Amino acid sequence: MVIKFLKKWLEPKPFYEGYLPVADGHAVYFAEYGNPSGKPVLFFHGGPGGSFKVRHAAFANPKKYRIIGFDQRGCGKSKPKGEIAHNDTMSLLKDVERLLDYLRIDEKVILRGASWGSTLALLFAEAHPEKIEKLLLSQIFLADSTSQNWELSGTRMFYPEFVDKLQATAGAEDVRSYFAGEINSSDARRQTKAANLYGSFERVCGALEPHWGQFDVLDEDELASQRVYINYASRKFMLKDLQILKNIDKIADIPVIIVHNRLDFVCPVYGAYMLHKLLPNSQLVIVPDRGHVSALLYKTMNKIFAEELKK
Repeated sequence: MVIKFLKKWLEPKPFYEGYLPVADGHAVYFAEYGNPSGKPVLFFHGGPGGSFKVRHAAFANPKKYRIIGFDQRGCGKSKPKGEIAHNDTMSLLKDVERLLDYLRIDEKVILRGASWGSTLALLFAEAHPEKIEKLLLSQIFLADSTSQNWELSGTRMFYPEFVDKLQATAGAEDVRSYFAGEINSSDARRQTKAANLYGSFERVCGALEPHWGQFDVLDEDELASQRVYINYASRKFMLKDLQILKNIDKIADIPVIIVHNRLDFVCPVYGAYMLHKLLPNSQLVIVPDRGHVSALLYKTMNKIFAEELKK
């Protein structure tokens, strides 16, 4: 308890934080760290349903960079928590435009994205290549049909008992549609069951000895996170198939650094490799480790990104 308190006390404090003006019923939280006059680095968190954490900015020198984090709609400190109305991919990208305008940032920015955050960073860069200096990406998720099919068909080859449990629970109904219906029901028990089962996908597929804990009650943050994720997944992340790769030429001249674990069973390295092949100005570093997240992955990418920012 003391160590946890000390870590929290020692965390960097934002020099500016607040909420964007409400749009579509959503108040998006943001926080800025480091040097107010520094080069802007914008961080996209994972999920959908995750949140920005101070440790995400550890790779950037706070004396040199202006580090900007924000919580996507329905996530983290954004309000209303877990709200899915008017919560879609294109709206998230519009929020990024609003954030840059609100903070009066008109120079090129460095984008840092992890997992679902890499999806958003790539989409935003393709929509506004003139605003981007470079991309620092990890745990690549392209949100295409290959990535989505992997979730059940691919992982069945390695975690058959888990996929069978999901499909047996959903019955004849599509797995994603079924769990979206459950997580959005008015029955707290059904919500909890959906979050415990479908929501445990990343925890299960990130372990060599998978287990999924069952909780009688989920806290508000966890339930909100799973509601946002399941709603995005059930709607194919609100993107056209291969949308990122089909528009990749728009960012061909932007420097891109990609770091990915070799044995990432949540987002297989294939997506990172395909992205790298289509980006002539990219560098791919494959970390010889397992899991969607790992200590070695964070250590490697923070070192690589920090070196890149020294240039």
